[in-house]
Amino acid sequence: MINLDKLTRKYGDFTAVDDVSFAISPGEIVGLLGHNGAGKTTIMKMITGYLEPTSGSVTVDGIDVVSDRRKVQRKIGYLPENCPVYPEMTVIDYLDYSASLRGIRANARLAMITEAISRTGLKEKATWPIAKLSRGYRQRTGVAQAILHRPDILILDEPTNGLDPTQIQQMRSLITDLAKHSTVIISTHILQEVQAICDRVIIMKDGRKALDARLTELNRNDRLLIIIDAPPAIAEKELARMTGVGSVAVSTAHGSSTHTYALNLETPENRQQTAATIAAAVHEKGWQLFAMHFEFRNLETVFAEISA
Repeated sequence: MINLDKLTRKYGDFTAVDDVSFAISPGEIVGLLGHNGAGKTTIMKMITGYLEPTSGSVTVDGIDVVSDRRKVQRKIGYLPENCPVYPEMTVIDYLDYSASLRGIRANARLAMITEAISRTGLKEKATWPIAKLSRGYRQRTGVAQAILHRPDILILDEPTNGLDPTQIQQMRSLITDLAKHSTVIISTHILQEVQAICDRVIIMKDGRKALDARLTELNRNDRLLIIIDAPPAIAEKELARMTGVGSVAVSTAHGSSTHTYALNLETPENRQQTAATIAAAVHEKGWQLFAMHFEFRNLETVFAEISA
């Protein structure tokens, strides 16, 4: 549905986005992660047509954003960072104004505005001036504007920025519900947001794509850590010869009596059986086995490794 090909954006001598390529399929919830200045917002602005790339291309459903921007924008609902709204308007007036900008016919607006208000939980605040709303309800108003025309693609830039824990949970539930009918891209620097609601994560660093993976792949790790009393000079080669072991790395040394080894397994799908075989082999060699467990890695661990 969305395809970025060698996308680059420069501001003078500064490169904000550098040769980034990826594709997003219909129905995916994708998190764009990265520190401030990593290029997340710039990528979103280029996907939505608010910025033109210096080089490379963005296509949505095969339509080039630069050559047919309006056609692409009709498919997209966009919540920019910091939720720009008109504080002097009421919620319902703002949504009616947004509908008119979208070209929604007057006789169709009421039903679409009512639906957006209902889905974002704004019914009790519909006649309130936006200036009097809490930060959480302002964010909901921004989301209501983004989903008003029932877009195929929903792009949310820092949707939980400034919300309290209860409001964050409500926003997560709303985004999960919206994803049933739309492809969703969320930009954030909050790891928990991506972990909680996304299918896939793209991590940006210094304008470049540092990682693109599904959450299920990141949370799985097939390195087996064992602590034994055999020193590396003896154990490293012996462990590498054991059935199911692809490679061995000395992880840490604990004084003179114990050592930790990281074993990369050849057959991840049989890792429990392989671990039992290794434990038996260690016992046969007369080594003491003090601990054995699979290494735990999650999004936080991966992000820290990339950001280091």
